[in-house]
Amino acid sequence: PDVIIEAQFDDNDAEHGQDHLQDMLTDDIKKLSLDAGEKGKAAGVTGVHRAKQDDGPKSNDPRLLPDEFLQRTAKVVYILEKKHSRAATGFIKLLADRNSELFKRCAMFSPVDHRVPRIYVPLADCPPDFVTKPEAYSQMLFICRIVDWKEDSNFASGQLCKSLGQAGEIEPETEGILTEYGVDFSDFSSEVLECLPQNLPWVVSPGELAKRRDLR
Repeated sequence: PDVIIEAQFDDNDAEHGQDHLQDMLTDDIKKLSLDAGEKGKAAGVTGVHRAKQDDGPKSNDPRLLPDEFLQRTAKVVYILEKKHSRAATGFIKLLADRNSELFKRCAMFSPVDHRVPRIYVPLADCPPDFVTKPEAYSQMLFICRIVDWKEDSNFASGQLCKSLGQAGEIEPETEGILTEYGVDFSDFSSEVLECLPQNLPWVVSPGELAKRRDLR
């Protein structure tokens, strides 16, 4: 949701579009001339028209082209609302370059959803024995939340929020999906539970049944 894709108008496309437009106009002139019964004159007009096109310089100004040949471009100027929860489910692993300074401070978080970028997470957020036994956590699911993404970095920065459990099990996978989409799955409060009928089993009263349409 935060990736911006810009399309650039190419001069080659403009030149191709201009040639295509000229061919269309030439065909229209030829058809009109033939309909009027001036076949010989149509051939002359077409030949002169093509000669002028070939002899004269071709214009690459996109403003001269119709809208159907143009690719509109835009620029994002402001973000009104961030829809993504910035949370992702994935796995942690050590960095490949063990001699780098970053290896001593961060680990790499790889989201399950490939639309989310990979994230640097502090080693302080990882389990205490992660550096010595990284293979023990290779199939462990974690929740990570993106907190920053610097312009000069290929990866975002984040924090590990929670260890979900073993990958492939229903409960960790379900909790990860709900957290990613910002769904509140916490227990109902006592105020909410008090709004429900207390005398169980509850049935619809005859007076209420008379006002309802039975769709059972």
